[in-house]
Amino acid sequence: MNAARTAVTALAVLVAVVLQAALLPELSWRGVVPNLVLLVVVAGALTRGPNVGVILGFCAGLALDLAPPADHLAGRWALALMVVGYVAGSVRRDERPTLPVVLVTAAVASFVGSSVFALLGVVMQDPATSVGDVLAAVGVGLVSDVVVAPLVLLPLLVLLTSFEPQRRFA
Repeated sequence: MNAARTAVTALAVLVAVVLQAALLPELSWRGVVPNLVLLVVVAGALTRGPNVGVILGFCAGLALDLAPPADHLAGRWALALMVVGYVAGSVRRDERPTLPVVLVTAAVASFVGSSVFALLGVVMQDPATSVGDVLAAVGVGLVSDVVVAPLVLLPLLVLLTSFEPQRRFA
């Protein structure tokens, strides 16, 4: 079962990266798209805990960093999604989280992930990063992630917990 869960998670990351890099830029608002990869990391961290969340965040972030048309230094999303994986995984309890807990976790993860990514750009003196643009992008990203979260997180949580008979989302 562990291999199947790993394969499903890897496939979810791959699909999220492709959709986020290829399809969603056509639907962007103010240059910001919903961060599907971040939501996949949140789902994985909620079902498996902070240790797996950090590893999943690194792998998913690195895939997002290296996927064209990446216009930033590689590693920024990897670090940001590692923090997201830890924060979201820390919410994990022995019982299944309720819908409000899942949505609040997604909102906090979106804010934390976008903020870490943006602050790394400021610290690394990325010429495309200004404080005003960062604040607008974090706000728009937060709203778009929360709007898309139920469509991404709920099916993924059901799918990922189906491998654990004692913790099912149904």
